Amino acid sequence: MLLMQKVKRYIATLIDKHDNRLVTKSLIMLVMKFLIMVFWNLCIVCGVLAVGCSTDIEPQLEQTANGDTRYFSMPEHNLERVSSDRQDFYVQTVLEGQNVLNVPWAMAFLPDDRILITERSGAIYIVEEGELRTEALRNTPEVHAHGQGGMLDIALHPDFEENGWIYITYSRPSEEGGSNTALARMHLDGYEFTDFELLFAGTPALNTRHHFGSRIAFDDDNHLHFSIGDRGVMDSAQDLSSHAGVVLRLHDDGSVPADNPFVDPANLPEGQTEARPEIYAYGSRNIQGMQIHPETREIWSHEHGPRGGDEINIIRDGLNYGWPEITHGINYDGSEITPDTARAGMEQPLLHWTPSIAPSGMAFVTGDRYPGWTTSLMVGTLAPRYLHRVELDGEQVVAQEELLPGIGRVRDVRLAPDGYLYVATENPGVIYRLIPAD
Repeated sequence: MLLMQKVKRYIATLIDKHDNRLVTKSLIMLVMKFLIMVFWNLCIVCGVLAVGCSTDIEPQLEQTANGDTRYFSMPEHNLERVSSDRQDFYVQTVLEGQNVLNVPWAMAFLPDDRILITERSGAIYIVEEGELRTEALRNTPEVHAHGQGGMLDIALHPDFEENGWIYITYSRPSEEGGSNTALARMHLDGYEFTDFELLFAGTPALNTRHHFGSRIAFDDDNHLHFSIGDRGVMDSAQDLSSHAGVVLRLHDDGSVPADNPFVDPANLPEGQTEARPEIYAYGSRNIQGMQIHPETREIWSHEHGPRGGDEINIIRDGLNYGWPEITHGINYDGSEITPDTARAGMEQPLLHWTPSIAPSGMAFVTGDRYPGWTTSLMVGTLAPRYLHRVELDGEQVVAQEELLPGIGRVRDVRLAPDGYLYVATENPGVIYRLIPAD
C-alpha cells in the first residue's frame, strides 16, 4: 500500500511538471493505472511465494508478535528449530559482550525494561533498549577479582518498585589481606550507584582463589538467603564458627533474624562449641545456583562437587548437607575424600551427578511460554557446556535432558519477567534467549 501511494505521488509530480508541455494528462493517467496493476500482481505473486516457502520461525514470530518482548526485539531472520523431548524452541542471540562482557556472572531484569549484568572482573553493566552500554556503571565497590572471585550475583529486592534496593555479592578484599564473600545493597541513579550499604562480610578472609559461591534468593517473608563456598578449605564447611560452606539468612537490612537456627546456643549440634548467628544451613562445598521453588516456596540449590558428586538440595533451616564428611565425588587426583556417601544427621541430595557437570545458575520454568517444560528446572553447566533440564514430579527427579550441546560455559540461567528463558555464557560473554516453538 505504501509503495502504491508513492507511485501515485510520483505520477502526480510528473503531471505537474508536464502541464506546460504537449503531453496529455490522460496518457499519464493511463500509465499510472498500468503501474498500479503491475504492483498488485507483484503483491499476489509474492504472497504465494511467501506461503510456499514459509519456515518454522514464521509461525513463531506471528505467535509472539503481541507478546512481551520488552527487553529485546524478536529476530528479523529465520532461526533453526531445536527439538527436545518436551518442547521445541529457537535460540536467539540477543547480546554479545563487545569485549567488555567476558564472564557475565548474573542478570537482573529491571521493571523499566533494562537489564543489569555483573561481570566477574568487577564491573556491572546495563542493557537499554536491547543494547549493551559498554561503559560500566559507576560507584561499584572494590572487588578482589582473582581466581573464581569477583563481582558475583545480583538481585532486586522483592519490593524493588517501592524501595529501589539492588543487592550484590562479591569477593571483598580485607584490610588484613585476603578476601571473602560480602553482601551489599545500593540504589541505581542514572548510570551510577548511590546509598551503598555493606550488609555482611564473611570471615575469615583467606588468600585462596576459589569457592566464593555465591547466589542470592529472597523468600516470601523478604528474608535474604545467600551462599558462600568452603573457600577451598574442606573441613571448614563443618565448622559453624566460620562463614564457609554455608547458606546465610538475613533480614533485608542485613540484621540477623531471631529465629535463625543457631542464634540460641542450645541449638548447637553435637561437637560444635559456637556458631555464627547468620548461618541457616551448612556442609556445602560451593553453591552457585539457588532459587525459590514456585509452588512449595522452599529454597532449592545446586553445588559443585569435587571430581563427581555435584548435587541438587532443598535448603532447610539448621540442616547439615554433609560436605566433606559424605560425598559422591573424589579428589581431582583420584584419591578418596571419604568412604561414606551417607551418615546419620546429614542430608542426602535430591540428585547428584557423576561425572561432574559443574553447575552454575538455575531457573524453574513457570508460566505458559514453555508448556512442555512447566515441571522443569534448568541448570547451566560449565564443564560439558550445555543447558541441563531436570524434569520434576514434586521432589522426585523423573527425567533429565541435555540441551544445546556446545553452546559454551553456561554461567547463568534466568526466567525473566517477560516469561522467556535467558542463558548467559562466558569467554566470550553472550546472552541467548530461548523462543518456544508453536
